[in-house]
Amino acid sequence: MATNFDFLKSTDKNLYEIISDAEKLYRDEYFEQCMGQTRRFAENVCKNVLGNMRTTETTFDQMLATLKDKAQNSVQEKEFIEDLYFLKKCGNRSVHSSSVKKDAINAMECLQRAFEVAINYSVYHKKEDKKNLELHYDIELLATGKRDKTLAEKYQKAKTKAQEKEKTTKKQTKKTTTAKKSKPIKQQTTMKSCPKPKKITPYWIIVGIFSLISFCMIIFLLITK
Repeated sequence: MATNFDFLKSTDKNLYEIISDAEKLYRDEYFEQCMGQTRRFAENVCKNVLGNMRTTETTFDQMLATLKDKAQNSVQEKEFIEDLYFLKKCGNRSVHSSSVKKDAINAMECLQRAFEVAINYSVYHKKEDKKNLELHYDIELLATGKRDKTLAEKYQKAKTKAQEKEKTTKKQTKKTTTAKKSKPIKQQTTMKSCPKPKKITPYWIIVGIFSLISFCMIIFLLITK
């Protein structure tokens, strides 16, 4: 089952097993025990970081005090020590509590602080890949024990979805354009108007006059016979 602390497995297997157990306890809703386990994790980290600098220190408090004295006051060291103190405080309170509070919120914060401690420890003490600094605590992974898709897979999925949407839009646009083109165009029929009668030309006037004269002459000749 995957955990948020998988990057720690190759760095320090013992620490990995301690803190991965803390996530299992949280998943099973043993919140007080989870906080106690994160305290154990923090104490072991503190011990490892001190290394040869340890002399007479036997308790977590003593080791933290020595670690604080040896620190160079960098922002990274201050945050590291502050997280260790927080884990010690919450762990002590959960161990010595007279009742089970089911404090899921504080247990969650302990896991997140332990995550920051683990990253700090792996990068600055064990000199692991600095890409670990870009990691973020995944609450979904904590709850399900299953790692979500990687960023590359998410990007590819989003890209494929966008391409499919674009293809659908193009198809709809093409369909609309085709429908417009295939729509029958109304034919406008124009009725030809009847030709207007032509005006009487001078030629026909002259023909008419001579015809009339000829007709009159024929009548006259018939009468005079």
